[in-house]
Parts: sequence; structure tokens; C-alpha cells
Amino acid sequence: MVELWFIFSLVWSLCSSVDQRGRERMDNFLREMEGSFPNKHTIYDYYVDTKNKTWAPFQDKLPKGWRYAANAPFYKMVVPTLDTVRYSFLVSSLVLARCPVLLTGPVGAGKTTVAQGVLQGLDTSLWTVHTVNMSSQTTSNDLQAMVERRVEKRTKGQYVPLGGKRMLCFLDDLSMASRDPSGAQPPLELLRLWMDHGFWYDRRKQTTKAIKDMVLLASMAPPGGGRSHISGRLQARFNLINMTFPNDAQILHIFGSMMQQRLEVFEEELKPLGQVVTRATLELFHAVTQRFLPTPNHTHYLFNLRDISKVFQGLLRMHRDFHDTKHNITRLWTHECFRVFSDRLVDHSDMDAFVGLLAEKLGSHFDLAYHTVCPNKTPPLFGDFRKEVGVYEDLTDMGALRSSMEAELEEYNLQPAVVPMSLVLFRDAIQHIARVVRVISQPRGHMLLVGTGGSGKQSTAKMAAFLCQYHVFQVQVNRHYGKQDFREDIKRLYRLTGVDNKPTVFLLNDSHLSDESFLEDINNILSSGEVPNLYTQAEYDEVCNALSESARKDKVMETPDSLFSYLMERVRNNLHVVMCMSPVGHLFRTRVRQYPALVHCTTMDWFCDWPGDALLEVAHRHLHQHHQALGATEGILTKVLGVCVTVHQSVGHSTHRMSLELRRPNYVTPAHYLELVSGYSRLLSEKHSELGEQADKLRTGLLKIDDTRSKVEAMSLQLTAAKKNMADFQRQCDEYLDVIVTQKKEADEQQKVVSAHSEKIAAEEVKCKTMADNAQRDLEVALPALEEAMKALESLNKKDLTEIKSYGRPPTPVETVMMAVMTLLGKEPTWTEAKRQLGEGNFINTLVHFDKDNISDLVLRKIAQYCYQSDFQPDIIGKVSLASKSLCMWVRAMEIYGRVYRVVEPKRALLRGATAQLAEKQTSLAQAQHKLTQVGEKLEQLKAQYSEKSSMKEKLKAESTDMELKLDRAAQLVSGLADEGVRWEEAAAALEQNMGYLVGDCLLAASFLSYLGPFPSSYREQLMDHWMKEVRELEVPCSPQFSLASFLSDAAAVRQWNTQGLLSDAFSTENAIIVTHCNRWPLMVDPQGQALKWIRNMEAERGLTVIDLQTSDYLGVLEKAMRLGTPVLLHNVQEDLDPCLTPILRKSLTRIGGRQMLRLGDREVEYDSRFRLYITTKLLNPHYTPHVSANTTTVNFAVKEQGLEEQLLGVVLRMECPDLEEQKDALVVSMAAGRKNLQDMEDDILRLLNSASGSLLEEVTLVDTLHSCKLTAREVAKQLESSLHTEAKIDTAREAYRPCARRAAILFLVLMDLGVVSPMYQYSLDAYTQLFALSVRQCPRHHKLDDRLVSLNHHHTFSVYTRACWGLLKDHTLLFSFHMCVKILEAAGRINADEYAFFLRGGLVLDKAGQMDNPFPGWLPDGCWDDVTELDKLANFHGVMASFEMHPDAWRQWYSSAEPETTRLPGEWEERCDELQRMLVVRSLRPDRVSSCVSSFIANNLDASYRQPPALYMQAVLEASSNRCPLVFVLSRGGADPTAMLAELAEACGASQRLLVLPMGQGQAPCARAMVLEGMEKGHWVFLANCHLCLSWMAELEQLVERLQDQEVHPDFRLWLSSAPHPRFPISILQAAIKITNEPPQGVKANVSRVYELATTPEPRRCSVGSGAPYRKLLFALCFFHSVLLERRTFLQLGWNQRYHFSDADFEASESLLRLCLDESEEGVPWDALRALVAGVTYGGHVTDEWDRRLIAAYSNDCFCEAAVMQPYYKLTSLPAYFLPGDGTPADYRDYVGTLPPTEHPEVFGLHPNAAVANQVAASRALFHTLLSLQPQDSRGAAASGASREDKVLELCAELRAQLPALMDYAHTRTMLQDDTSPLNTLLLQEIQAYNALLTTVKSSLLEVEQGIRGLVVMSPNLEEIFNCIYDGRVPTLWAKAYASVKPLAWWVRDLCQRVEQFARWAESARPPVLYWLSGFTSPRGFLTAVLQASARHHHVPVETLSWDFSVFTVDESNLLFPPKFE
Repeated sequence: MVELWFIFSLVWSLCSSVDQRGRERMDNFLREMEGSFPNKHTIYDYYVDTKNKTWAPFQDKLPKGWRYAANAPFYKMVVPTLDTVRYSFLVSSLVLARCPVLLTGPVGAGKTTVAQGVLQGLDTSLWTVHTVNMSSQTTSNDLQAMVERRVEKRTKGQYVPLGGKRMLCFLDDLSMASRDPSGAQPPLELLRLWMDHGFWYDRRKQTTKAIKDMVLLASMAPPGGGRSHISGRLQARFNLINMTFPNDAQILHIFGSMMQQRLEVFEEELKPLGQVVTRATLELFHAVTQRFLPTPNHTHYLFNLRDISKVFQGLLRMHRDFHDTKHNITRLWTHECFRVFSDRLVDHSDMDAFVGLLAEKLGSHFDLAYHTVCPNKTPPLFGDFRKEVGVYEDLTDMGALRSSMEAELEEYNLQPAVVPMSLVLFRDAIQHIARVVRVISQPRGHMLLVGTGGSGKQSTAKMAAFLCQYHVFQVQVNRHYGKQDFREDIKRLYRLTGVDNKPTVFLLNDSHLSDESFLEDINNILSSGEVPNLYTQAEYDEVCNALSESARKDKVMETPDSLFSYLMERVRNNLHVVMCMSPVGHLFRTRVRQYPALVHCTTMDWFCDWPGDALLEVAHRHLHQHHQALGATEGILTKVLGVCVTVHQSVGHSTHRMSLELRRPNYVTPAHYLELVSGYSRLLSEKHSELGEQADKLRTGLLKIDDTRSKVEAMSLQLTAAKKNMADFQRQCDEYLDVIVTQKKEADEQQKVVSAHSEKIAAEEVKCKTMADNAQRDLEVALPALEEAMKALESLNKKDLTEIKSYGRPPTPVETVMMAVMTLLGKEPTWTEAKRQLGEGNFINTLVHFDKDNISDLVLRKIAQYCYQSDFQPDIIGKVSLASKSLCMWVRAMEIYGRVYRVVEPKRALLRGATAQLAEKQTSLAQAQHKLTQVGEKLEQLKAQYSEKSSMKEKLKAESTDMELKLDRAAQLVSGLADEGVRWEEAAAALEQNMGYLVGDCLLAASFLSYLGPFPSSYREQLMDHWMKEVRELEVPCSPQFSLASFLSDAAAVRQWNTQGLLSDAFSTENAIIVTHCNRWPLMVDPQGQALKWIRNMEAERGLTVIDLQTSDYLGVLEKAMRLGTPVLLHNVQEDLDPCLTPILRKSLTRIGGRQMLRLGDREVEYDSRFRLYITTKLLNPHYTPHVSANTTTVNFAVKEQGLEEQLLGVVLRMECPDLEEQKDALVVSMAAGRKNLQDMEDDILRLLNSASGSLLEEVTLVDTLHSCKLTAREVAKQLESSLHTEAKIDTAREAYRPCARRAAILFLVLMDLGVVSPMYQYSLDAYTQLFALSVRQCPRHHKLDDRLVSLNHHHTFSVYTRACWGLLKDHTLLFSFHMCVKILEAAGRINADEYAFFLRGGLVLDKAGQMDNPFPGWLPDGCWDDVTELDKLANFHGVMASFEMHPDAWRQWYSSAEPETTRLPGEWEERCDELQRMLVVRSLRPDRVSSCVSSFIANNLDASYRQPPALYMQAVLEASSNRCPLVFVLSRGGADPTAMLAELAEACGASQRLLVLPMGQGQAPCARAMVLEGMEKGHWVFLANCHLCLSWMAELEQLVERLQDQEVHPDFRLWLSSAPHPRFPISILQAAIKITNEPPQGVKANVSRVYELATTPEPRRCSVGSGAPYRKLLFALCFFHSVLLERRTFLQLGWNQRYHFSDADFEASESLLRLCLDESEEGVPWDALRALVAGVTYGGHVTDEWDRRLIAAYSNDCFCEAAVMQPYYKLTSLPAYFLPGDGTPADYRDYVGTLPPTEHPEVFGLHPNAAVANQVAASRALFHTLLSLQPQDSRGAAASGASREDKVLELCAELRAQLPALMDYAHTRTMLQDDTSPLNTLLLQEIQAYNALLTTVKSSLLEVEQGIRGLVVMSPNLEEIFNCIYDGRVPTLWAKAYASVKPLAWWVRDLCQRVEQFARWAESARPPVLYWLSGFTSPRGFLTAVLQASARHHHVPVETLSWDFSVFTVDESNLLFPPKFE
């Protein structure tokens, strides 16, 4: 048994780490040693059977008859296999023995499954488990915190797992931890520390923490192929088990078992399909993994066993009733294969390739053709959301499916507080929704949706979640959203899914991932569901309490571990993560690599670009409802749809071209296309309505005019008839008047009689009224009691009466009451009678209707007897009987009423008599009044007849007058509208014609608005031409000369925009149209603030609010603006927008209670449709994500030369000819007002014509308006005619100044180009305009205009050059001058574009085979010959190649000359070449002299003053500044600290006490803010130094600088800043600031000039009497000495052995020492002391190299010597131009400096002329590279070659591998040299080892890169870095570690081959070489040391006594025969 266990242990220890091939070899090896193994299988298939004491196969441990539970979810189905049993046994045994285990193996081998099985199989009473998912973001802190969360303190420094158990910690993806710069993986090093020593350190207390009873189980993918290697020291601590990939038999067994069990309930003929499907799936999987490899562009093409399982997960959803045929099951299998494999493919070519693979399997396994399974090549689509039973059915009816989804979408949109989605459910969209539903409807189903922004990923996910009836959870991100906030959201999500048990979709997109660490938690959620350290203990307890009830129902133990597992189980089952990512850029690729769960634990759906069919379908669904507006042309809708597709696709091509040529990114997304079709439909409707209304107005006006003409004739006849009728009516009126007088007298008499009679009757009426009132008053005494009694009676019911009747012997009060009632009723007053009456059914009615007016006196007296009894009171009786009480009240009321009635009745009788008499008299009066009425009516009738006749007469008279007026009015109308009628007729015809063009015009306009905002003008023109050509070819109606400006705006609006600050060029007008008409909010790329200025002026009246993302509570400002409907301008945004803005950008509006609402953060904000949002950025070339591009309309507001020229022309004219420009401005305003008046009057006429309801002859206002319009029109026409003539004259005068404006515009654009060179070179147009105005003011006046213009151009050009040079680093001054010169010449047409392009790019030979061989390889390098051959292809250089053969000696002489740029060119080329062409020759043959050529070119075409930047005078800078303008020092490595210079300036200006200096850094922001605010108030100078160290505060500083422009600031305030160049430094500050560099200028001349100025300004320092002349000479010598030391650095290693930073402080210290020596010395100049102090101390203090010290000493000996003072014109160098001038004033010395050469010959520094070649070549290359970066790139080459980056790198890798030499035989060489251990031989072996290691690294890197490109391995960050370096021609960092080199890659490889060749020859011969190549050693110092050691041994002397000496070797290398000897 011991032997068996030993061999078993040997197999699973030493032999367990190998792969499958290694296992086969180990099997053979061990079987040869040990023959006890059975012959069957391998040694890895057996274990020790302790019972039988022999080997037993693991196969015996497999359970028999395994079946999965019918209701078990798929993720719980684990089919036991040989591997699972074997590895579970091994891992469990090791874990129980507390041995750490590391499982490795390919993805899908089952590592995690085995580990989870082991974890679940542990005894929970003894073990607790903890799972940690490692990723690239996992840190050692995270890992330590995760573990410590699961342990508790036992004793001091001792920690054990909770509950006293053992803890098994499972570390998944162990190798994913990132490496630090040293190459270590900190989390793994922490584990190694614990495994070695059992503890780690408390990070806070720095004490040890011993972690006890913890066992590690880890898994990882095998290293290599882009995956990290873990430390060997850590790996050695684990028991490593390599889990090999399951073989096909095991895979078939796993999934075949599932299929076999599932098909058991199906028909017999279908059961064999289980094996067929399984084998087909496996073969398809192998084919897919071989065909679709994870290349750099397709890093997500990662397929493993999980993908096979996903196929079968779908297959197991089949239903016997729906999948009852082979065809149905085959379609289901096809569908699942498409979903798992095809949905992640990125393009249609890959999809077609997959279809080919699938078709092959269908044919070979199912005997079915692809087109049979998938008719019309349409893949099947399955889903379970159509039927309530949830059957996974084949969705074949796409129409019904679309209708169903549209109904669901409509229902979704009707939900309260939900943002409606306007989805177009075309086929692809439906398929994407179905794909998401398929996954998330399954437990633990997660999706990864990948596509560019705007492709509909989120809408698809929301729709799918709605179909599944899931809740959608999204995080609300803002700019402060961080890791803790994300964790809080995850807690809420876990509570929703784990506690509340709600199925939820966690929807995430790129904008939510504001911190990449969020993906660490997402990775954990996807892989295990557990987020480490999510809950605090209190929070965890709360969750457990909330879960306890559910846990009890599900019979879960209420222990912490059980509850946590229960929580995770519910979370994982209910949670479905749907991630929406963009594939643009490297971020997606990086995430896939760093977070493997994103691919492995999700199902991916790639949203490809919409195909043409989808585009057509989307457009059709939008536009089919507008078929009437499109017109009746046959097929017009189809043509329009085709144009829409063409537009979308053409913009994509132009976007790619713009990216190549201008390096300007842009994205074309489906959102743009949706805006195109929706915008087109909207624009078409609006324009149809607009033009239709205009045409209707004109037509109505024309009809009214025609109607007026026809009515004039009829009106004349009516006027004659009216006059005749008027005379007849006059006669009739006179007759009626006589009759009326007679009738009037009769009526008056009758009126008098009636009046008298009426007075008498009125008196009698008063008397009768008095009598009635008295009677009523008496009667009212009894009425209250009567009413109360009636109410009491009404309250009685039958029950009450029964109560009384029930008395056998009633109580006395009851009996008394009943007796009284009987008395009143006239009945016998006995109880018997009373009971009988009570029994009557109408007893109560009898009482109610009792005749109370006729009570007899007898009855009344009897009743009174009862009433007067003391106990006959209702209250008393009520105590006995309530019913009797009511009867008592009735009796008493009848008694009272009877008594009162006796008194009232006589009075009422008298009243009746009086009333009768009054009625008789009233009747008589009525008769009289009737007679009077008859008389009056007759009189009124006569009056009416008279009035009628009179009115008719007056009417006829008025009509006659009116007709006369109308006739006159008609004449005016007809004559006045005659011209308008003609014009309106033409206008109406034009409008109708334009309406016919609307189909095409609206299409072009909508396309422009949707797509062309980001493009510059040239691209816009090309695209518009292309679209118009397409429109015309398809015969879509369109205007012949379509113009966006005329179609969507008018001249008045454009002029208004211009007055508001918009530039007047067409490009700016187009931008304004886009901004004002776009549907998405505009995002304006506005580097110069032109859009900002225009928007501010345009929206000022509407209360515009200007904010930025740094504004406090800017979301509150937006919220208020949305409520009030006011505009907001969000300016100065960067490339990353705050995610909080997304709802606003997307206009995510909901309707609640009839109001539009928008959710902003956690608030619902009411939205006013008048709200407008404008966004601007100052970034010149921003890179916005597709998400931002899809949600905004990007508009390129970069300044164009045309508009800028017009603006600057206005500036110069306002200063030169203010009257002329004012007249021009007034003229423009006047003409605009005149045209507007004409238009307004015409609109008024049309309005009146259209609003007139009847005849126009009735409209007096119309006639008056027409008359007024005619007069005004004549005046305006005269004014316009005069204005046109005046305008022409003014324009002629203005054009004279255009050259000045054009030059200024060119110069500004040159300044703008500098922003590409450095982020600090930013310039504001406003500041530039001020500089231009200053130049115009300061320029000297001239009498002649031409002279004035020349002077203006020269003065302004130099002003720009001077101001720009203040802020330019010295490396860029020549570049700026040359670029400025070229642009000026280019505008003048003096630059040949092809020649200039060659000058920048040189010659690139693509076809080496067709190239003529280099005729002079001995002296002409091949690279130069390449340039010459390409130069010969230029038109003006044909024959230059032949010239080399004709004049070889002349060309060689020219090539060898020291200054070829000034030497005559050979042959006729001297005469043929102009200056630029000569530069091309120099560039081709002598690139080292290009800088000199450029300098001469600048001097000859501009002026010599532009060759060297002017000296910087801080006083001039200060004078140019203002209290609102910051000043920025741009720091550089060679520059000095500006603090001292600023302090000196402050002292000179008397501001030293007001200078506040603050070095910026961490924690300095509050001090800086307070200092700036104080300075603004008190006028301090505030200097904030090193702002680049406090970039986080720069946003606030930017706001402070903006406040300078708006607030009142002290006039003495100055803000000084300093910063190193940094791209994050605020652009707005740089644009507003004056930039200054404190850097020594280039060249000895410039440096001497600068430091001499520094030493002599403001006044020369003087020494004591008698030493003035020596001081002045030695001061100049010191300036020269300082300048030479500085400029020597340009020669790199030839200048100094080490790099030193000499500064102005050294010069100032030396100058002070010079004065001190001269002042203190009494015996002449102490030369030795002076040289020692200056050269040895001040400058020598920087020097560390001994040879550099000797060099400084040599310079000091030449500059500071007796001859320098005594000898006239002492020579400072061997060149005659450099000497010490004679004694004189500082001005004399400055004049001498001006005579020095602009560039220095190396001999100035004592160097050989060739010493400058390397530096000059590097300078030339830098110049070309920078100038090329300013030029548009040519995309034709890349397009023509068609080679991708990957193809190119593959080709280069193959070439490099072919060039690399073989490894040197180190072992053989060592054997050969073992008898000679000399230092040189030892060095040789070391070099062989070093170069072999390098070659091995290079070859393996190239091989891995090739494999990565082909997808055979995953590209790691290191491989990506090597990939990029190879593509760029750079040496990868990994390779460059061997030895220092600055060569590009091709030369580096060639150099490497030569290096290896040197040592290979040496090793082969075992003899030292004849000539050593010193720089070929990896360590030249090591070689020199070895030589010294060999020499020391040879001569037996100490090596310390030896030193090196050098002598020039003049013998040719070929003549050397023997190696050097030690002598």
C-alpha cells in the first residue's frame, strides 16, 4: 500500500502539472518504471482502492443511471464525468488535508465547477467557505479586506474564521491580478507572505496578523498566450493540478445524456436526434473556434464549453407539442447556434462564414439544406413571450410578431412616469429584443449588448424586460458618483432581488461606468453573485432579519452563512445584468481582457451597423404616412428611401476619410439616421404648410382683386337706381307726417283721462292692502302652533297609534287627550270610540285635513275646557305617551286657531268687499288704458312707417354715397394692386413650383441638419454635391440651385445673426441654421468663442443663463430653466459630459397628469417646451464618444478664413476710415430696415386681403394701407437704389483694405495651428483682434494707401511674431516663422503644393523593384537616393536622376560642401530651381542643412528679423497686460524659475510689497483662491507657481479668470501663473492670457544678446574707478562663455558627457564675482581666482564628469585671460566673426552682437564641422514631423493600399523574424574558451548570454504578436504595446532594455544583426577580432574595464593605475590583419 500511495502521490504531484501531451509522455515513462498499472487507460485514470489494495479506475466512482431533476434549472445540471469525479476526489482530499490547491486549465475545462462542487460538499458544521473572484483591479488591500471580513480575533495577533470553523478560501482567476511597475503582482505576493509565514501585516498599526485555519483553493487559466505568469515562488506553495480539456467523448456524454433524457417523452422517430444534435453541436463548436479567433479587433471571439452548454440550455426548452418533427427540432438547434455563436460576430462577412459552417453541419448530420431550414436565408427566431403558457415556439409570422410587439410597446409607453420609446420595430430590432428575452427569461441569464451609441441597446433591453414583466434598475450617475455610491446602489439592487424577490434587470451602459473599478463588482456579480465587503455588520444583520421570514418558509437554517447563501441564491436567480457597451476605442478590448466574466458569464449580442434593408425599412415606416406630401410621382417613396440610405452610408465614408486626413473623430450612429427620417417628415410637413399658406394668401389676394374689378360695373347701375328710389321715398314721408300730427292730439286727450282715473284707484289699493295686513297679522298668532301640531301629526305612525290603542285602561292624560280629539272630530268622547277611531287606517289623514275653519262654537267651548286643564300640557302628557303628546299639541292648536279665526273672519269679510269694488274700478281703468294703447299703437305705426320711409331714403342716400366712395376706392385698389397682382402671380407660381421641389429640398436640408454639423466646409460641399447628384439621378424633385441658407432662413434672419456676433461667411450661416433647427441639442466646437458670443446676444432677451460644469448647483439652474422655459448655455465642456445631463440630452420626457416631466437625478422636473440648451466647448479637436454624438448635434464652429477676414476688415476700417465703416453699417441697417418695411407692408396687404370677409370695396383700412405702402415703397425703392450705388462705392473703398485683413486672418490661423504643437499654445480671437487694432494704431502713417497697407502688414506681422514668441519654446520659434512664411506665400500663390508636400514628407519608395539602383553607394546613402528618385517624379524635377549620371563629380562636390545651401547646384539646376526647389534638393541630399535653408528662406521672403525671436522684455510684457488678462509662464526643462525675474520686475515697478507668491500643490487651493480674491480687491500681483501640480483646482481658477472680465477689478491687479505644458490646463485661461517662456533662446548670438541685455538693463553696473574697461570687456566675455556652455548642449553627447542645466542664476552669480574680483583686487585682475570661482565653482558646481570639467576650464582659460583685456579685438574662437569688441557703451556691444552670424558653425565651440550633423538632422526631422502634424493627411494612400494595421504588422513581424540571426552557441563557445578565462573571454560569454536572451525575447514576442493577430492567443497589454510599436516603427520597451538606442525599429534590427554578427564571428573563431566595435557591446564600459583588467594582468600592475589615452587611427579597416596587442 505504501508503494501504491507513493506512486499515486507522485502522479498527482510531480506529474499533475503537465498538459494532455505531457500526460501521455509521463504515462509511458512511469509505466516503464512501474508495471503495476492496468494496461487500459492511463495512469491518471486510477486511484488506490484501499479495500482491495490495488489500482481501481475512477470510472467506478461514476454514479449509475444519473438523471437530472425535471424541474431543476439548467445551471444546477452537472453531469458527472470521469474528470469531475477524479478532480473532485483529488481536491477534496487535499483540502481536507489542509493542503493549498491550484487548479489550472483552459477556459471551460470545469475548474470552477469542480471547485464549487468541493465547496458544497464540505461539512458546514466544520467548514465555512469564501469565494474571491480575482480581476485586474483586485489589489492586495482588497484581498486582505475580503479575508479579514471572514475572520475574528482570537488572541492578540491571532485571527481565526468566524464560528470557530475552518475556512476554505476559493480564489478564482488567480493570475488576473495586475502587475506593478516592478513586475510583481501585489495580491499574490500577499498570499505568498501568508503561505510562507502564516501572517500578514495590519496596514494601519504595522503589526502582524496571523490568520489561522485557512486553506486556499485557487484556479487560473494556464499562463502564456497573453495570460500572466504567476510567481514561481508562489506556484511552488500550491499543489498544482492541470485540468486538461475534456475530450470529445466526455463532451458527447455530458450533453448527450441531457438530450437523451429530454427526448424520452417525444416520439420514437425523434429520439435519435439527441445524439445527432450533440455531435453536430460539438463539430460546429470546433469549426467556430478554429475559424473565429480572438484577434486584436475581435478580442471577444472567445468560445468555450459554456457556449456549448448555452446551446443545450435552449434545446432543453423544447416542447413535445410544438417541436414534434425533425424539421422543428432542427430549426430550434439552428436558432440556438445562431444565438450562441453568430450573435457576437461583428460584421456580415463573419456571419456569412458562420452560415457556411452551419450549412455544412446541417447537410452532414441532418441531411437538410440550409435554405430548407431557413427559407430566404432568414435565420429562425424562437421566443416564449407570445403565449401565456410560456412555450418556446418558432416565431414564423413576422407580421403578427411585429403587431404584438407594437401593442406591447404602446402599452409600455402608456405606463405612468415612463419615458416613451419611439422604437421602429423593423426586423433586426425585433430579433434583438427576442434575443434579450431569450436570455433574461432564464435564471442567471445575463446579456452583453455591444454597439455604437444610438444603436438602440438600452431601448431593446427595456422592451425585453417589459415583455418578461421585470423591473428595470438603473443607477443615477452624477459627476460626484463614486465607488461608495455604486455600492449603495448594489445594496438597493440586492434588496430588490434578494429580499423583495423581484425579478430585475440591472441595466448598465458606458456612461454609468464613471469609475472602471465598478466593473470589478460587476465581474463578481456575474461570476458568483457576491460583491466582497458589500455590507457592514449592521447592514448584514438588517438584511438577515428581512430575509428570515422567507427563509423559514423555504426551510433554510437561520445561521449567518445559510442566510447569506440563501440571499445570494435569490439574487442570482432574480438578477439579470444587461450591459450596454460601445466597441469604439480600446476600452472595450481592455475590459474584455481584464474582466473575463463579461464574456464568459454573459450572452453577447453585437449590434452591427444597420444593413441597407434595415435602413430602408426604418425610413419606410416613418415616411409611408407622408405619401400625399411626397406627391403622386410613381415610385417617389422608393427613391426617397434610397437617397436616405445613400446619405447615411456616404457620411460614414466621409467620417472615415476625415479621421484619416484631419485626425478629427466623428461617429455616425443609427440615431443620426432616425433623426434624418423623422426630421425629414417633420420638415416636409412644416414646409408644405408654410408654402401652402403663403400661396393661399397670394391666390386669395389675386381672387379678391379680380372680384373687385367685376363688381365695379354692377355698382354703377345700382347707384342710378338708388337715386330714383330716394326721391319717391321723400314724397311718401311728407304725407305720413300730416297724419301723424292729427293722431298725436287724440292720443294726448285720452292720456289725461287715464291718468286721473289711475290716481284714484291707487289710493283704494293702499286701503285694501292695509286691511289685508291686519287680518293676516291676527291669523299669524295661531299659525305657529298649528304648524307645530301638523309636524307632530306627521311624525305619528301606525305603531304610535297601536301603542295608544293597546291600552286596556288608558292613563288619565291619554284618555283626556283622546276625549278632546273625539270632541273635535264630532265623535262620542269615549275611550271605546277613541279606540275605534284609532283603528281606522286614515285616522291621521283625518286629523291632518280637519276643517279647522268651520269649528262650531260649541265644540270650541268643549275643547277649551280640556285645554284649560292644568295637566293638559304636551310636556306633561309626553311623559306618559309621546303619541298622545302629538295629539295634545294638535288639539291645543285647533283650539287656538278656532279662537283666532272668530276674530279674523269679520275683518276678512270687509276685505273681500273692498276688494270687489276695487276690481270693478280697475276693470274700468283697464278699458280706458286699452283705448289709449290702441291710439298709441296707431300713432307708433304711423311713426314707424314714416321712420321706415325716412330710413329707406337715408339708406339709399348712404348707399349712393358709399357706392361713390367704393367706386373711387375700387379705382385706387385696381390701380394700386396692379403691380402687386403681377408680382403675386409670379410669386404664387414660384411657390407652387417650390412646393413641387419640397420632396428633394427637404431631404437635402434634413440630411444637412442631421449629419453635416461636425464637418468642415470642404467636406460639406463634397457631400452635398454627392447627394444632389444622387437626387437628380433618381429624378427626385429638387431645386436646381438648392441652398440651405435660402431654404431654412432668410436674409433678414442672417443679418440679425450677423449683428448678434455671427461671422458673415456661409460656413457660419450654415452652423447657425443647424443650431436653430436641429432636433438634438447643439454641441458647438467653439475654440474661439464665436458661437458663445452669438448665442449670448441672440438669447439675451429670453433671459439666457450661462453655466459650466463647475458651476455650483448647475443642475438646479437647469431645473429652473426647464420649468420656466428659458434658454441655458453650458459652455466650456470637456470630452466627458456629466452623466446627469443624459436625460436632458435625450429629452427623456414623461407625461404625468397632462404635464411633461423630465427626471433629473432623483427629482421629477416639469418641462416647458420653450426650454433650449446650448453646449459649447473650447477644445479644438475633441473626441466625443458615440453616445454623446448620438445624443447631441455636433456643430463645428471653428473660425474660417473668409468670415474672419470680413470681421478683421471691419476692424481695420473702423480705425482707418471710421466714417466709411459707420456709413456702411448705417447703410446695411437702413437697407435691411427698408426691405423689412416693404415686406411688412406687403404682409399687411395680404393679411387684410385674406381676412376680408366680404368685398374689398368695404375695406377702408386696406385702401389706406395700400396708399401708405405705395408712398413708402416709392421712397424705399429710391433709398435702396441710392443705397446700392453708395454700397458699391463703399465696398470698392473697403476692398482696398482687404489685403490687410487677409494677412491678419492668415496670421491668426497660423496661431491656431500652434495648438497642435503644444496644448499651451492657445490663442483667443478677441485678444487677437485687440492686438490687430493695437497694430493698426501703432503703425506709422503714410500718405499713399499702398504704402500704408504694406506698412500695416509688416507691422502687424511682426507684432504677431513678437507676441507669439513670448510664449513659444525655443524649439518652436523657427517652426512658427517658417509656417507663417509659407502660409503667407501660399495665399499669394507662390507655393507649389506638390513640392511643399515633398519637402515635408520626403520620398517614400513603394516599389523597390522598379527603382533605379543607387549609382554612387560609396558616398550617396540609399535613403538620399530614395528621395532623389521620388523627387524626379515632380513636374519641375524631371531629369534630376539623369543629372547625377551626367555630373557625378559636381554632385559629389556639392554633397560634400560644408554649406550646400549656398553652393551652386550642378548643371542647369542652379538656374532651374527657385528657393523652395533648392530646399527640396537640400532636403533630399543634405537633411542636416534644412534648418539653415529654412532660416534663409524666412529671411528672403519675410525679413531677417524673423529668423531669431526678439529678446523678451518683461516691462514690455507688463505694458501689454491688463488687470483682466492673466500672464502665464510656460515652464520648460531648460528654463529658469521665473520667480526671481518676476520679483525683479515687481521691484522695478514699485510693486514688490504687493507681490504675493504661492507655490501650488496639494492643499493649496483654498489659499490660492483667497489670494486671488484679495488681489482683485486690493491690486496685488498674485503669482501662482507650478499650476500643473494642482490641476484639480484649475476649473475653479478658470471661473476666477472669467470673473475678471465681468467684475470690477483693481486696476493694479495682475495674475501671474506658471505651468509646465499639460493638456488639462484650461484652454480659456491660455486663450485669455499672455504667455511667456523663460527659456534661453537658441544660438550663441541670441543668448549673448539676451544675457547681455539682462546684465545691462535697466542701467549698466559699474565697477570702481580704473576698472571700467576691463569690466565691460570681461562682462561680454562672460556672456559669450555662458552662451557657449548653454548651446553646447545641442551637440548631445558630443557636447557634454552628462546633461547639465546651467541657468541665468549661474550667470548672475558669475557677474557678481567678476565685479567683486575687479573691485577688490589692487594688483590687476586675479585671473586664477576669477577662473576658479566662475569655471570651477559657479558653473563647475553642476559638473560631475572630469572631462566636462576640463572642457569648462579650457573655455574659461580662453575667455578670462590677460589677452582678453589687453589685446584689441581678442579672438574668442578660431572664426574671425567672434571677438571681443573694443571698449564702448552697452549700445556698441549690442550693435556688435547684431553683426554675429545667425547660426553658429561647430568651430565656434571648438568642434569639428560634422559635430552638428546629428543634431541638425534631428532638428530637421522634428521640424518635418511637426509641420506634417499641421497638414491634412492624405487618405488616398491608406484607402488604396487596403491593408489594415494587423496585416501590416503581420508582414513586418515576418520580415523581422526573417532578419533576426540565430542564437549563438553559448555552450560550445564556453567549452572552447574554458582554458582561457581572460577578462575579454568572460565578457564575450556575458555578451553572448545577453544577446541570446534578447534574441529569445524578440523572437518569442514576434511569435506571440503574430499569434495574437491571428487570434491563437489573447493579446495582453504587453503584446499590444509591442504591436503598436511595430506598427509605428518604434522599438518596444521590452526589447530596448538590453542596451540604449534611439534608432527606429528597422535600423535597430539591422544594428542588432550587426552586433550579433560581431560576437558570432568572435565566438566561432575563439580569437579576439581585429577591430572592436565599441558601441556594439551591451555595456561598452564593461568592455573598457575588461581591456584595462587584461592589460593590468599582462603588465602585472594594479588596474587602478591604468587610464585611457586615444589617438586617431588612419589605416583603412581592410588593411588590419591582426588583433590589437597589450604593449
